[in-house]
Amino acid sequence: MRRRIGPAAILAAALTLTVAAPAPAAPAGPRPSRAAELIGRQALPANDGWAAEGAGTTGGAAATADRVRVVRTRAELVAALGGDNATNAADATPKIVYVAGTIDGFEGPDGTLLDCADLADPEYSLPAYLAAYDPAVWGRVNPSGPVEAARVRSVAAQTAHTQINVGSHTTIVGLRGAKLTGLTLMIDRVTDVIVRNLEFADARDCFPAWSPTDGDTGNWNSQYDQISVRRSEHVWVDHNTFTDGDNPDSAQPVHFGRPWQVHDGSLDVTHTASLVTASWNRFVGRDKLMLIGSSNTVGPDVDRLKVTVRHNLFDGDLQRLPRVRFGQVDVHENHYRLGGAGFEYALGVGVQSAIHAENNFFTLADDVDPAELIHDWGGTALTERGSWVRRGDRLPRPVDLLAAYNAVHDPDLGGDAGWTPTLRAAPPLPTPLVPLVVDAWAGAGRLPL
Repeated sequence: MRRRIGPAAILAAALTLTVAAPAPAAPAGPRPSRAAELIGRQALPANDGWAAEGAGTTGGAAATADRVRVVRTRAELVAALGGDNATNAADATPKIVYVAGTIDGFEGPDGTLLDCADLADPEYSLPAYLAAYDPAVWGRVNPSGPVEAARVRSVAAQTAHTQINVGSHTTIVGLRGAKLTGLTLMIDRVTDVIVRNLEFADARDCFPAWSPTDGDTGNWNSQYDQISVRRSEHVWVDHNTFTDGDNPDSAQPVHFGRPWQVHDGSLDVTHTASLVTASWNRFVGRDKLMLIGSSNTVGPDVDRLKVTVRHNLFDGDLQRLPRVRFGQVDVHENHYRLGGAGFEYALGVGVQSAIHAENNFFTLADDVDPAELIHDWGGTALTERGSWVRRGDRLPRPVDLLAAYNAVHDPDLGGDAGWTPTLRAAPPLPTPLVPLVVDAWAGAGRLPL
């Protein structure tokens, strides 16, 4: 008989402490609460998704007192991560960083906020770019020449400033009300990183690229994710909230007949990264949310990109929930609240992807057909079971999403992704309970800090 797991048991599992050091050390500067110190040294519980494979994920649990910091500015964040943003990814010393208040990636050296003009190359301006590459004048070929080169230099300047590089064996925890805005946490070529209890807002791109051959009419494409995991392993992203802040996509202008796109993903896992668990996060009102696998090219990504996506709330998001290439991705017990203008799909079945979707609950607006929750991006199969749908004012009911998709799309997708998840810390909740538990506990501010 399957054991029923109630909300209290799920919360207890989410907060199970696995402490790698005998006692928390006092951080430099103001001391966080005892609860915050314990959470800073918490490891990912055993069997909790792909990031628990092998030695598991402990982050900065073994940090000594001199590598435990409370930070309030961009400069303090960079210092706590190693001291030099250009080389911090190579700092593998265990470290715990507590974020207090709001840190803005556009903070200058003296603490004043920079704007896009401050980061722009002298030879770049948006009016000059629009005049040079208007498809009516330039045609449907990729931009080149001095104005595009100036844009590329501008991107390099923004990357150096707003992309915050994280090294191995690092835990970053937000204290109550902590927010990271206008920046990307870049987790690249490292191992063993934990990010918890933070609000991420508006990782905006000042210099989007015009891609005239992207789609039938071209598109603007931005570069910066809120968290980007590349060429890394053993990453746990837990109890965070992701939004566009006060700069939503709906407020952007239109250029060349296409929306000016200044945001990319919330949590992208690409470039051969693997062994990632994303749990108890809240994604609100975002467009391109979670891309797993960056290219259709068969090669290094094969047998990589193993990600668990569990107990997350996807609230008013439009696509990539997630979109998967190659990876074995376990998507279970998430709540999807979807619908309205711009909604595209939830589960993107890409090339050689192996999604196992189980006990997910979908709260849909009347204008969302359950058959459109899946999109085929060149894949052939997914495992989908235990899904429930509540559409408009109707009562919730179990729905075979794959059968609904196959009834109106050709070719059919197969029903066996070819693997069965084993890394789960507890039996799955009955699907009707998922929205009650996830809505109550997902997102920043729910941990006892």
